[in-house]
Amino acid sequence: LVGTWLSTRFSLAYLAFFGFMNVYALRVNLSVAILSMVNSTYMASHNNSNISGDTGEFNWDAHKRSLVLGAFFYGYILTQLPGGYLASRFGGKWLFGGGVLCTSVLTLLTPVAARTSFALLIVVRVLEGIGEGVTFPAMHAMWGSWAPPVDRSRLVSVTYAGSQFGTVVAQPISGILCASTFLGGWPSVFYVFGSLGVLWCIVWFIFAHSTPDKHPRISPAELHFIQSNVEPVFSSKDEVLSVPWWEIATSKRVWAISIAHFCNNWGFYTLLTCLPTYLKDVLKFDIQQDGFMSALPYLVMWITINLFGLLADYLRQHNILNTTQTRKTMNAIGLFLKLVYNMYYRIIILQILHAISMICLATAFSGAAFSGFNTNHVDIGSRYAGILMGITNTWATIPGFAGPAVVGLLTEHNVSKDQWQIVFYISAAVYLFGVVAYTLLGTGKEQPWN
Repeated sequence: LVGTWLSTRFSLAYLAFFGFMNVYALRVNLSVAILSMVNSTYMASHNNSNISGDTGEFNWDAHKRSLVLGAFFYGYILTQLPGGYLASRFGGKWLFGGGVLCTSVLTLLTPVAARTSFALLIVVRVLEGIGEGVTFPAMHAMWGSWAPPVDRSRLVSVTYAGSQFGTVVAQPISGILCASTFLGGWPSVFYVFGSLGVLWCIVWFIFAHSTPDKHPRISPAELHFIQSNVEPVFSSKDEVLSVPWWEIATSKRVWAISIAHFCNNWGFYTLLTCLPTYLKDVLKFDIQQDGFMSALPYLVMWITINLFGLLADYLRQHNILNTTQTRKTMNAIGLFLKLVYNMYYRIIILQILHAISMICLATAFSGAAFSGFNTNHVDIGSRYAGILMGITNTWATIPGFAGPAVVGLLTEHNVSKDQWQIVFYISAAVYLFGVVAYTLLGTGKEQPWN
């Protein structure tokens, strides 16, 4: 089983896939649940609009709603770099699992927090972000020890595709739960996904291990295969303490990834947190339709992430493109076609079917970016992959709270198609900057400081 999909390292990838499925389910469920939590009549009276819908129990205007949706990312940004460093030094198993467990428990407490006070809900969401902030750097660090070059693209693609699949599952199920009477309607969203997260953590703590040599069930043949093809990330704790921080901080290659990561996430997080609101307020979908339609783009993206990953490896293995050319091509496909979508959206905004189709098309091509900047950390500095992910994802988390804040400011007093079009134009400009910057500064070559 050394070289098959049933090997221990691929089993780790499948387990991590479900982990990131939970990570994103815990992150996005509020985007749908908030539509049932908020008093639509109150929203309409404060926005000078004619929104109709359910009467929720919280009188939150667009500004407060954007604060709730963005609060998660204020915590998320704090633990990116510490997460990469701690995972490199102590291993990613307990850090990753502990982060998900923390977020799961806090998710279970969300209904109580919301009904206690608005401020307490914000605090809970910030703490959830702190817990989840370590997940991507921790997993990147684990693959630095587990993934041989021949399997690296497939292992990473399978793992992180769980993020999109979690969105696919969470949004429609959240819509169904909100429309039901199960456990009080919208509170059931947090009880269900919080419980699933705790259950996954138990399985993770039992079966996952930070490095192959610590795994009690790995075969000697597979252990030898991995250790023969993967350099130890750090051979001693002294090496961890001697991380070339200055060289990394001043590397234009790291800045290229950071800029591309930021620009990609601006549109991604705006869509992730605000699409349900847009579908309800502008396109007039009901809560169940909203959940299914919000999830559809991520179903498409889940498929294309893996397809573009296979294509990227094919281009490199057959010497059609070198690593640098492959990364820049995939990044350009992922960001530039989303730019075109945002500019074109003005023409088709009145046609609901066309609008949904364009959103799906944009997210389909955005899957290519995962084979661009998102794997570039390992290309330029494999020994510090977790730390590099922590650095670039710190910058890339800013759009998580800045995007919803911009949407809130633009739509607070006027929920209209024209105001939302400004949101799309801003995203288009950010995508353009990301394409140009990464194309000029990026590379696929290993850096001397690695």
